[in-house]
Formats: sequence, C-alpha cells, structure tokens
Amino acid sequence: MLGTDDPLILRTLDARGVLRLTLNRPQAFNSLSEAMIAALQTELDQIASDDSVRVVVLAGAGRAFCAGHDLKEMRTDPSQSYYERLFNQCGRMMLAIQRLDVPVIARVHGIATAAGCQLVAMCDLAVAASDARFAVSGVNLGLFCSTPSVALSRNLSRKAAFEMLVTGEFVGAEEARRLGLVNRVADPTELDEALEKLVAAIVAKPRVALAMGKQLFYRQIEEGIEAAYADACETMACNMMDDAALEGVQAFIDKRPPKWS
Repeated sequence: MLGTDDPLILRTLDARGVLRLTLNRPQAFNSLSEAMIAALQTELDQIASDDSVRVVVLAGAGRAFCAGHDLKEMRTDPSQSYYERLFNQCGRMMLAIQRLDVPVIARVHGIATAAGCQLVAMCDLAVAASDARFAVSGVNLGLFCSTPSVALSRNLSRKAAFEMLVTGEFVGAEEARRLGLVNRVADPTELDEALEKLVAAIVAKPRVALAMGKQLFYRQIEEGIEAAYADACETMACNMMDDAALEGVQAFIDKRPPKWS
C-alpha cells in the first residue's frame, strides 16, 4: 500500500543518462491528480536544464500506465474557474514533454485512458505491452476528451482519432501501433527488453543532433510547407557546423566509426 509520504514520481538515472520517471499512484491507476501533475512538471523542468540526461522513459507503477485525470478530485470543486486552471496546468505539463531537448518514451502497460492516452500521444515515442489498451473515454461520461484530442489528432489520422474520441472505445496495442499511437509492441515479459533496444539506439547518437532535430520536428509540423522547409534548411545548416556532425561526416568519408565525445 502506498503511504502518504511516498513520492508521486519515482526517479532513477543510469550511467548513460537514461532517466526513468515512474508515476507512483498504483492504487489509483496512476491517475493525474493536481499533485501528480505538479510533481511531473517539476521533474520535467529539472530535466530541461540537465545536460546529462539523454533519454527519458515515462512509466507507471502497479497494474496500469495512467487512467487519466483523478475524477474524484475533480468533483470536489465543480467550478469552471477550477476546471480551466486544472486543464491549463495539465496542458503546460504535456507541452513540457514535447519541449524537452531529449526524446521521451512512454513505457505502456495495462490501460492508458483519457489524459493517460494523451500522455502517451505527447511522448515522442511509445513502447507498449501486447495486452495494453488505449481509450479516450470521457465521452462515455458525457465529457468529450478535448485536450487529449489535440495530441491524438497529431499522432493518428483525423478519422481514426475522431472515431476514438466519439466512441470512447478501447483499442488494443497492435491496433494502436497500426494507427500510429505507439511505435513498438512486445510481450509483457519482454517489454523492458524492447524498450532497451530503442533506448540503446538513441543514446548511441549525438545529443546535440537529437536536440536540434526534435525541436525542428515539432516546429515544422505546425508551419506551412514553405516555412517548414526554410526552418529545416537553417536547422540542418547549423547542425552541420556542430563538431558531432563534422566528425560523423568525416568518419563516413574515412570509412571508420565516428568518435563522438
């Protein structure tokens, strides 16, 4: 049983700079209480200024990844001003994930529903257990998942996202991969092994290239195509002048492995 003094976010950092953040409200299926959102925001803010971090893995303790907002808490102050503050707080946290320089990978097991599904969609990558299930199920309670729709519509096709939003139905892990919500699916007993393969592929690359690339990737999605190409050209030119890229290109010419610091 989770005690009142137990941290809402468990934090482990390995020697490679792989930081694992684990949502730690297992008794509530890791639902996003105000305190949980604030704790995750604090962690993300710290990561933003820590150059030693290379990859972030976001996981859930217990039987589920995240069941969305804490509905019991939400009913304690049923006012529009409270709800606006809560959803703005959550939106800032979600955007902080995208604004990090480093890739963020969701490690999904059990269920990821409503804002929990939004959390998966906001992560840059996702690896799911084969028995994981996903839904934006607020509509079943009379509440359209408007904020999750922002992330979902940027991962799935419009019709696929809208179908999930208006039906509230669950989709399995393989369907989620087909739709574009997750990258890889593994047997539950092999979930961490599949996650590690993805992590290892990322940490083998220069941090600066990934940081510049991630920032550009999300900027250009929101731009028109001409502006996107202009932004991409400038970013790529800047990237080419970085020591890591200069070494990588020279290593390719020399037919040798690159020697990145």
